[in-house]
Amino acid sequence: MNEEREIQINNQLKSDNSLWQELKDAIRGSEADYTEIKIGKAIFLLAVPMILELIMESTFAIVDIFFVGKLGPSAVATVGLTETYLFLLYSIGMGLSVAVTAIVARRIGEKEKEKAGISAVQSIFLAIIISLPFSITGIFYSKELLALMGADEWVLEHGYRYTQWMLGGNAVIMLLFIINAIFRGAGDAAIAMRVLWIANGINIVLDPLLIFGWGPFPEMGIEGAAIATNIGRGIGVLTQLYFLFKGVKHIRVLRTQLHLHWETIKNIVKTSLGGIGQMIIAMTSWIFIMRILAEFGSEVIAGTTIAMRIMMFTMMPAWGMSNAVATLVGQNLGAKKPERAERSVWITGIWNMVFLIGVAVVYFVASESLVGIFTDDLKVISVGAMWLRIVSYSYFVYGWWMVASQAFNGAGDTITPTKINFVFFWLIEIPLSYFMAKTLGMDYSGVFWAIFIAETAVGLFTLWLFTKGKWKTVQL
Repeated sequence: MNEEREIQINNQLKSDNSLWQELKDAIRGSEADYTEIKIGKAIFLLAVPMILELIMESTFAIVDIFFVGKLGPSAVATVGLTETYLFLLYSIGMGLSVAVTAIVARRIGEKEKEKAGISAVQSIFLAIIISLPFSITGIFYSKELLALMGADEWVLEHGYRYTQWMLGGNAVIMLLFIINAIFRGAGDAAIAMRVLWIANGINIVLDPLLIFGWGPFPEMGIEGAAIATNIGRGIGVLTQLYFLFKGVKHIRVLRTQLHLHWETIKNIVKTSLGGIGQMIIAMTSWIFIMRILAEFGSEVIAGTTIAMRIMMFTMMPAWGMSNAVATLVGQNLGAKKPERAERSVWITGIWNMVFLIGVAVVYFVASESLVGIFTDDLKVISVGAMWLRIVSYSYFVYGWWMVASQAFNGAGDTITPTKINFVFFWLIEIPLSYFMAKTLGMDYSGVFWAIFIAETAVGLFTLWLFTKGKWKTVQL
């Protein structure tokens, strides 16, 4: 018996040491071939840095809204209204990122590292070009944009400078998206993680200094939050470029590749159209949702904005695992291993579902306490808590939607999620939100229930479509 017990203890120690080593490899960055190693290990090595990357990003969002919340509901509403326009930018950046991740992953899976580097350079050129119209519009028309969204007097008088900075400096946001997508597609997710740690760490430090004027810094109010964001993310972009040209474990950009390569640009644009389309549809639907909610006052917008920040933070592990699927699907299809690509989706989907069910339980039990961390306004707390409870009911399905959508995107089939988003977000969610809020007289709670219905339906349908398997035949 003592001998058996000793063997069990030794095996457990070996298992713990192995897990600890894999965790260190995931954080440091691994040179593993993700088309060859065990699927569970591949998911772990990719998902851990992606999760930590996204947690840091959402930590900044939480800290940012915490400090801005001290300025009152109208200041929080300014952030929420500005983000409705930033969502348009995010939709393009994320859509382009989907294409970049898929193309780079496919080239890495094919062992074509030089072509992966060329694709990386062309995507950076595209990101800079796309950011220019947003900058011009934000700098010169920030007040008009806020008025269009139903902003109150305080927002129009004091908050517009926040909008100017955020839209005017949007190039750093776009480049962060795209260059991190390059790293993720290549399998260098640990680099993307470190970059966001640096960028958002600087944001967090600068936020209170510039908002409240601590120490030698001027008190800039909500404008200070935007300046802190631009400085932090600007330094993040410089760090990305340093790593990209220095070379990391799976990809390196050479100076000889710094020229326009029209065939590659054409392929990126063609692949990204579906990704951009699906993101624009999803994000613009949010603009309509916010416009409906704005009619119920700044407290409702503030409560919704805080709840969204909490959701962003708690869902980051789920998004990290989903992003890992995109890389695994792309690389395994490039290596001519479609069945392995499919298995990675099913394994990750189970992990995702279990995690999000746990999150939903936390929301149900502690929603008011969570929102209360960021505000003491009882109305804002009530609205935010209601949002968390209602929307979390769809989480057991939503986890599968996240994974299945990323599987399509990782394969380069960005058109299918675009069509799905159009039907469920534009043709179902928006009209249903208006109908339940206005026609049925449910006010803002009607919007929350409409979102729950739409997200549950889109999750079930996307998973069913994934099982058909047509995504395995996409060529890039």
